Amino acid sequence: MIVAPVLVSIAIRLTADRLAPGRAAHAVAWSAGATAAASIANLLVFTVKAVAQLPAVGALFGWSAHTVYADTEHVAWVPILSVVLLTASVVAVSVKACRHRLVLAQARRFTDGTATVLMLPDDRPEAFAVPGRPGRIVVTTGMRERLSATQLDAVIAHEQAHLAAGHHRLVAIADMARVAHPALWWVARHVGFLVERAADEQAAQAVGSRRTVAHAIGRAALAATPAIRLGLHAAGRGGTVPQRVASLLDPPRLGTSHWRLIPLLLAASSLVWTIEATVDLVELIAKAGTGH
Repeated sequence: MIVAPVLVSIAIRLTADRLAPGRAAHAVAWSAGATAAASIANLLVFTVKAVAQLPAVGALFGWSAHTVYADTEHVAWVPILSVVLLTASVVAVSVKACRHRLVLAQARRFTDGTATVLMLPDDRPEAFAVPGRPGRIVVTTGMRERLSATQLDAVIAHEQAHLAAGHHRLVAIADMARVAHPALWWVARHVGFLVERAADEQAAQAVGSRRTVAHAIGRAALAATPAIRLGLHAAGRGGTVPQRVASLLDPPRLGTSHWRLIPLLLAASSLVWTIEATVDLVELIAKAGTGH
């Protein structure tokens, strides 16, 4: 519950940039999601244990509440703390999920339901992808006026790559993991960078020029307004733009895809520990029932 998220974060720091951005984004997002899910499951196990050790609950279900309590009597604060942490995690994840749905609902108001690429009459320079069935791309006239025709094509190709790869799902998984466990904060932040890098690479293939995409990203980032952003953007967060441009102009050397197994295996191990904790709880309840 404590060690696994830290180990996953360290493993991702060491391995994520050795993979192609698209593969890395999937590996990192799903590793973070699995680790967060295991953490919440562990908290749930201890919360059930905290409830099971209440005398009224023991009397209701016919087991010895004292036997359940004695199992962690030397660390009696753990079940209580687990109740608090589980409540905080569930509330945080629920709030984040509602915000994601709200952002998507706001973004979809800009689409007309017909055009794949919608040119929105607005002086603010914006370009973003709106996931859906089908997804839409919104570009404002303010952004179009600040880019050349080839740069605009690159930006649109970037947004199309987001939609085709379902990057919004990976970002959502990472965001849920981040609020579920603070140790995964950097991991979630890095997923955002990786999906932008993956879209950059796809855009470079689509337009046939890495330099054009690099210039388009730079121009879009300089032009973008500091307003609340909706969807997935070519400009992205300002601090990551120089890294993305540098990677396009001077592609980094990548390792084999086997590197992605490291965080995935660590995440899987946290799920194994969760299963073991669940089995221990079931055995404890069974013991308490026979000793009642």
